Amino acid sequence: MTNDVSECEAVFWDIGGVLLDVKSARKSHWQFVEALADEYDLLLPVEDAIETWRAVVGQHFRERNGTEFRSSRAAYEKAVDEVTAESIPTDSWVPLFERIQRETLQPNVGAVETVKYLDEIDLHVGVVSDIDDKEAKLILDSFGVMQSFDSVTTSESVGWTKPNPRMFEAALRKAGVRPSNAVMIGDRYEHDMVGATEVGMCTVAYGADDGAAVDYHVEDLQTVIDLVEEKY
Repeated sequence: MTNDVSECEAVFWDIGGVLLDVKSARKSHWQFVEALADEYDLLLPVEDAIETWRAVVGQHFRERNGTEFRSSRAAYEKAVDEVTAESIPTDSWVPLFERIQRETLQPNVGAVETVKYLDEIDLHVGVVSDIDDKEAKLILDSFGVMQSFDSVTTSESVGWTKPNPRMFEAALRKAGVRPSNAVMIGDRYEHDMVGATEVGMCTVAYGADDGAAVDYHVEDLQTVIDLVEEKY
């Protein structure tokens, strides 16, 4: 174990897979494609349309150069055009997409309660996530925790994705804390655990593989409260 979570002054959260239940994100995309099918009379069956959607979005991110940021909004634009076989203006589909997100996206069990608890004690509570700024804000606002965060560091704002150290360094500067006094909660070993460890942060794995870069492993996000409350 490299760091002790009881010494923390800041706790940083990943969004997808930690705050956000990724199953609800898949459901959101499915419902959006169904809505596109109704709106644009797609020639493809919905099942084929969703597979096309996933393939286009996946290819968009596979074309990323190393850890350079690639926008999810740009990926969705490509996927909408491919699924509908048209060039659809963003202002025609984005409101629908965001409405479905707000109605469908769900937090992981214990995420909201834990964030709100940490906000009530003397800790900096932040986000470090490979996501677009606007999508991060929508998710946090939908879950009712936007005001609980002292900082939000996204890949769009930094220009890079985890495990690039610039992501973690930007978040630490916002918090004004040393890496050894900061905790990263993540669900991906190489991106979250290894990336945070390499800059000297403490790590809490939630769904991430175990390994040398993991200081603590939790199956229940509310366990994070137990890890830090001894100090307070």
